[in-house]
Amino acid sequence: MKALSVSEGAFFVGFLNQKEIKMHDTWSIDLIWWITVVELPALGGLFLLLWRVRRDCEVSLRNFHDHLEAELSHLRENLSAYKLEVAKTYASLHHLKDVERRLTRHLVRIENKLDSTPFHINGGKS
Repeated sequence: MKALSVSEGAFFVGFLNQKEIKMHDTWSIDLIWWITVVELPALGGLFLLLWRVRRDCEVSLRNFHDHLEAELSHLRENLSAYKLEVAKTYASLHHLKDVERRLTRHLVRIENKLDSTPFHINGGKS
């Protein structure tokens, strides 16, 4: 390689400095253009998209909550109707005890009758 003289070296360094400044100016203008034209609208669109999704989710959640409240109310009504039906149609404890007492008395009477009648094992032959 050829060695540069001082004046050529200074010119070359000055040329590089000017080139760097121009590249830096061009690069920053391109960067500002990119941010203004591409990034800001893209970020604005993403923000709008997120805002709409959040709003839609809140509306859906509110509708789901209302639906669950209605279903829960319906289930409570059905449960209370079932409890009322059970209370009307099923026997009470007092009634069951009365039936058990009558059955026990009747079975004791049958047992007493069987004990009082002669029972033949040989088919009635003695």
